[in-house]
Amino acid sequence: MSLKASNKVESQPVDPGAHVGHIHLKVANLERALVFYSGILGFEVTQRMGDGAVFLSAGGYHHHVALNTWESLGGSPPAPGTTGLYHSAFVYPTRAALAGALYRVLQAHIPLDGAADHGVSQSIYLRDPDGNGVELYWDKPKDEWPRTADSKLAMYTHGLDLTGLLREAPGAVGVGAGPRDL
Repeated sequence: MSLKASNKVESQPVDPGAHVGHIHLKVANLERALVFYSGILGFEVTQRMGDGAVFLSAGGYHHHVALNTWESLGGSPPAPGTTGLYHSAFVYPTRAALAGALYRVLQAHIPLDGAADHGVSQSIYLRDPDGNGVELYWDKPKDEWPRTADSKLAMYTHGLDLTGLLREAPGAVGVGAGPRDL
């Protein structure tokens, strides 16, 4: 493909009903990936295709996440400095649901890459077993999004109080001090 900045294409806005439907990830080990996406994050398996692929969803949709080993069985993650997917992002419906996901991630001893309050959302960053970046986040109510004086969006990156977030996790009794805030 030979697209250059000099290629002039008249921009047309996407239909406002368009949205990201699913991600399909190449993984090295399907069972290991299932422990992460189903066992820890909680996505439900909707279909399996032998030993080569599995489809997972939240809430009964056909699939939000697909995992396969068709071209990647036993493979290695891409080297740093190469192009590719930066991260997949999973939005949780409430801050408490995000807190529950964080609790399960920490219980599984999965290290965090970061955590941030972006003004519009609160996010946790980590890696799946294949090194793929994963963002778990909750969108703040739209009327709370930061805006400039002329009403343009004004996102930022500030620290996120992980201990305070964990206190909202359903069933997270005895959370204690929580992780070191990043």
